[in-house]
Parts: sequence; C-alpha cells; structure tokens
Amino acid sequence: MFVKITSSCREIVAICDFNLIGKKFGEGKFQLDVKENFYKGEEVPEEKVIDIMQNMSKEDATFNIVGKKSVNCALKAGIISKEGIKKIKGIPFAMIFL
Repeated sequence: MFVKITSSCREIVAICDFNLIGKKFGEGKFQLDVKENFYKGEEVPEEKVIDIMQNMSKEDATFNIVGKKSVNCALKAGIISKEGIKKIKGIPFAMIFL
C-alpha cells in the first residue's frame, strides 16, 4: 500500500492499494480519481499502515482511503466501521474527518 501524509490546516493521510494508482472510476454522478500526485507516497506494509492510522487518528487527521487492502487496514485499526465504507465500481473507499 502507499501512504502519503500532507500537512495543510491539519494532517491529510492518503492511503491506497498499489494497483489503483493513476486509475479513475465513475458511477453515475460519482467519481473516484486515484491521482498519483495525491496518493503515491511511501510503500508501507500492512502492520505499519495500521500503526500509522491509529497514531494519526489521535492527531486530528483527515483520511482518504481507497482499495480493499487499505480499507481492511482501516477496519483493523478501528478508525472506521463497515457502515463507513462506500463503493464506486466495486472499489471500496472511506473518507474520515476526525
């Protein structure tokens, strides 16, 4: 998975599965654009992704999570529930504003 943390008014944590970088998915009026310049950061193994999510959730961060593996990590980290997961063209994603 890729993890990229950007500082703005607050920390923005972008996490996505490797195979989704640079792809765009549309369904009706909704679109999911996994832009490389936003999501492609450091390659991180699952255990570290979970640690990052748990630590950043304590820091009032915003999360953009795309892909099956990444969303499953968010579930394991306890920062989202199954009800917080949406899909576009079968691709799961979650946005979290703490």
